[in-house]
Amino acid sequence: MISPAKIQVRFADLDVLGHVNNTVYFSYFEMTRVHYFQELLGKQWDWNKFGVVLVRNEIDYKRSVLLYDEPEIHMFTEFIGSKSFGFRYELKVNDEIYAEGKSVMVCSDATSQSTIPVPETMRLALEKLM
Repeated sequence: MISPAKIQVRFADLDVLGHVNNTVYFSYFEMTRVHYFQELLGKQWDWNKFGVVLVRNEIDYKRSVLLYDEPEIHMFTEFIGSKSFGFRYELKVNDEIYAEGKSVMVCSDATSQSTIPVPETMRLALEKLM
């Protein structure tokens, strides 16, 4: 099992009310994807040839994250299609859910600027998160 992504809240993440701005959560989810992809596929994965493009992002806010909170984000594979897959996120502070999100990714080859089927190695790795 992959450990959750640990997020350090920065002062710049906060809005005038003193909590993490709603748009910053998407950056946290992006950091989580990078963390999980590195664990699942390694640092040598060819992202130009076997990359992904984010095509959908959504979030439900439950509680406000504050400056000294120590959020952890768990990521799960929700579905795997022929060229796309979806993730589900749980942002937790002290094991309590503060936000939940979803995203959809489409596999792509940046060198040919085209979509591609989910590579088998990636598919097998994503199945570990189901």
